[in-house]
Formats: sequence, C-alpha cells, structure tokens
Amino acid sequence: MYERPSVIERAVTPRGEIQLQRRGEHYEVISNGCFLMATYNGESERALVDLALRRHPGIRRVLVGGLGVGYTLRAALDAPGVERVTVVEIEPKVVEWNRGPLAEVNGRALEDPRTRLVVDDLARFLLGRPEPYDLVALDTDNGPEWTVFAGNQWLWSPEGLERLNRWLAPGGVLAFWSANPAPAFEALLRRRYREVAACAVGAALSDIDDVVYLARGPAGPADLEAPEPSC
Repeated sequence: MYERPSVIERAVTPRGEIQLQRRGEHYEVISNGCFLMATYNGESERALVDLALRRHPGIRRVLVGGLGVGYTLRAALDAPGVERVTVVEIEPKVVEWNRGPLAEVNGRALEDPRTRLVVDDLARFLLGRPEPYDLVALDTDNGPEWTVFAGNQWLWSPEGLERLNRWLAPGGVLAFWSANPAPAFEALLRRRYREVAACAVGAALSDIDDVVYLARGPAGPADLEAPEPSC
C-alpha cells in the first residue's frame, strides 16, 4: 500500500485541483493536495448505510451527499427494500471517474435504474424543495473539524441540521461520516436529537478510527436520561 502512486488524471476545477491516482490495485482521490478517499478504505462509507439500517430497517428512499468512490451509494442500493437513491456530487470529474475506472469498484452503481444523480453543491441542493427520505447520509468532507472547503462548514452547523431535518421522512435517520472524533459536533447532535450514536469504524492504514454519527428524532426533556443507543 505504500508503493508510489501513479497519477491517472489531474484536473483544475472551480474549487481547485482534483486528482485521481492509482496505488497498486487501489485508487485514491486527492483535492488540492488533501487526501479525500481511497478504494482500500471503504468500510466506514458503507457503514453509513449499514448502521442506519439497524435503527430503521424499513428504509426505502436514501439521499447521499457526496459520491466519492461510490461505496455509500453501492451500500444503499444493496440494502433490502431500497427503491430510490439520490446522490449529490459537486465535482463532474468525480462523476466521470465513477463511470470510468471506478465503475468496477462500486459495481457500476451509477448505472442502477434506482440511482438519481444530481451534479450540484449539496448546500445549494438542500435549499430546494424538500423530498422525504428515510436516510440522509453525508460524506461530503473529512468531517466537521476537517472540511475540504470552508463553505461546507454550514452543513455541520445548527442551520445545516435544520435544513437536513426538512428532508427526513418521519422516523428518518441522519448519518454523518467523519475521519476522526468530533466532540463538539456530537454535543450539538445530542442537544437536538432523541437518539444519537457515535460509532467508531476501523480505518485502513490509520491508528485513528473513522466515526459514523447517527441521529434520529427531535430531543425533548424526557430524553436527557435516555440510554445510549448501541452501534
């Protein structure tokens, strides 16, 4: 895994430089010199869906923020009973790569007839007319404390949570991916939701686990002594 990567394509976008590179049999995506994702590190991306299913086994409609290498989209499509998955991705190059060299990695997820692809900024998309989703899963940054672009901080704020709530169907689940524990964000979730869980998921080539944050239902006074949901 530590062998020297070879660059497949490098492109300049309105948000800076983005690069797809190959390291052995795996692929990595780099944005402005910052590591974003790799095909050898997809367990936690799939866990966004798998952990949510434990809380809401009747998930039918899923909204995914961030296409990445397609692991979260693939997990949603593979979940029993899922009828539609909307995935919002800001970078056309990432979409192009998912239709090219990454297609075999994620089982050609973009070709599934249940997939609805929206090429747009997730923050802008969320300002549109809400639709009800049973699961809203965000993998747009490296976490609330490590945003790729400064403007994305809005998604992790109280205002961002309010906007996300409008896209949830009754009983729906919010899932957030983070490359590291984010105590301030977890505290924000606990003030606002009845059920909150912070689930550590082992990350490849790292001593620090990724974290999947799950949130469900508005908080109330009676929830202050509620038991901690298990992961």
